[in-house]
Amino acid sequence: MIDRSISRRRMLEMAALGGLALNGGITSALAQAPMRRIEQMDPAFDKIISTSEPIRVLAEGYGGDRGQAEGPVWWKDEGGYLLFSDINNARRIKYAPGQGVSVFRENTNRANGLTRDMQGRLVACEADAKRVTRFEPDGSVTVVAGAYQGKQFGRPNDVVVKSDGAIYFTDPQGGAAGNPWEVSVPGVYRVSPDLGAMWLLTDDLLTPNGLAFSPDESVLYIADSRRRHIRAFDLLPNGTLALQTDRVFVDLNGTEPGVPDGIKVDTAGNVYSGGPGGLWVIDAKGKKLGRIIHGGQNTTNMAFGGPDWKTLYFTSRNFLGAVNLRMAGLPVPARKA
Repeated sequence: MIDRSISRRRMLEMAALGGLALNGGITSALAQAPMRRIEQMDPAFDKIISTSEPIRVLAEGYGGDRGQAEGPVWWKDEGGYLLFSDINNARRIKYAPGQGVSVFRENTNRANGLTRDMQGRLVACEADAKRVTRFEPDGSVTVVAGAYQGKQFGRPNDVVVKSDGAIYFTDPQGGAAGNPWEVSVPGVYRVSPDLGAMWLLTDDLLTPNGLAFSPDESVLYIADSRRRHIRAFDLLPNGTLALQTDRVFVDLNGTEPGVPDGIKVDTAGNVYSGGPGGLWVIDAKGKKLGRIIHGGQNTTNMAFGGPDWKTLYFTSRNFLGAVNLRMAGLPVPARKA
């Protein structure tokens, strides 16, 4: 378990000492420390986070050829802890502040995105089983979505639950295999609160990935990773998308590694997303406010947590990190603003 706070002042001190990396005196995570910083692009960013706030590495060594660290979700119950996916090893990992990490569940079907429904039950996208599942209090598993119109999904990726109980998820691998028994296109889906009906909301994104609601749930944001942008759709009263409102919310193209993947929204409507060079924060109008440069290859996903929802946890390809915010994130389970 690693829990290291690295401020800008501390990074300068480390640089002044010199020679530590050559002499093997610091680990790989600390060797990357000079890369870590918080970059302000607009004065409004100061209301969200201080540029001197330490970026912490909480645990590392995850990921691999079959998938990276992903899907963090905060569990406010039982003193507070975070769950996240170690996709490569088909495990669900638990991080408890002050206690470190432990294996929470094995054999997860290489689950990716995680969230909680209105009753606090865990909902997961399972890559190997090509389904979305819900874990009941008695330990049983309910299949939320296993097929669409009789055809198997490609690989469900990320999932959110609206305050009315409807479940929305993405399937960027739809159509990738070209098999006649599988859905033929990447898609974004909605499942009714009673699990009795399912809708394909849109098939117009190349790789629909992370998704999140605005605080009042009037807008659904969807990351299109291959196009390196986030799209925004207004929602109709029945929970489907007003397709004529489809627009590019923000373009996150860049020369540095990183694309939009998982996304989250805070109580002021700011959107948090992976992008070139780190974790980006964008205001509700699509203006880039700043970024958290954590030194990882990419930002796979993030979650708000802590007793006041002001800790931003994030997963990179192979580690779990965190940074404290001045702005609270939207809680999970959802509460409509």
